[in-house]
Amino acid sequence: MNEPTPNPLIASRFRGFLPVIVDVETGGINAQTDALLEIAAVMVRMDWQGYLRPVGTLAHHVQPFPGARLDPASMAVNGIDPDHPFRFAVPESEALDAIFREVRREIRETGCTRAVLVGHNSFFDLAFLNAAAARAKIKRNPFHPFSSFDTVSLAGLAYGQTVLARALRAAGIPWNEREAHSAIYDAERTAELFCRIVNRWRDMGGWAPMDD
Repeated sequence: MNEPTPNPLIASRFRGFLPVIVDVETGGINAQTDALLEIAAVMVRMDWQGYLRPVGTLAHHVQPFPGARLDPASMAVNGIDPDHPFRFAVPESEALDAIFREVRREIRETGCTRAVLVGHNSFFDLAFLNAAAARAKIKRNPFHPFSSFDTVSLAGLAYGQTVLARALRAAGIPWNEREAHSAIYDAERTAELFCRIVNRWRDMGGWAPMDD
């Protein structure tokens, strides 16, 4: 993290929810049958003026769970070789334990009650997160089980664009097509987009700290 002390002001911004931007790369579109191959989570913090900014990324390459499906069409899009010796992939349980541990710490230190997943087509990322947590028998999933913030909808409202690359360009955020479909890259760009939209709303007279 780039900031030593989390700001508890964020707890009053989203009804006690801590937004955490998540992106997954997968072996298909079915969270119950298809492999989770990469996961990245970007933490955001709020300054005392009520502006959000990304402060750190947690990421893991993930081993396909036993019997997981790898759809050739999906693998062609993400370009992942699950058997590459330098992936240094870990089991789903290890990846989620590491990420959830940091998310829980941030929740405690900010006074939030729960994390809420932010994603581009967030229902997709949340479905894979929940399915992996269930397979790993993780009892304390810090994320809300069904609520999420979708930057597709937010970008459509703010910029008239729903495709991530186009929404980023409309927001003035650089996009590199060659780096796309990496969980880290997509999560970090989605985090920038989310913060840009929230901060733009702040500048337009939306939510602001009570003592502002």
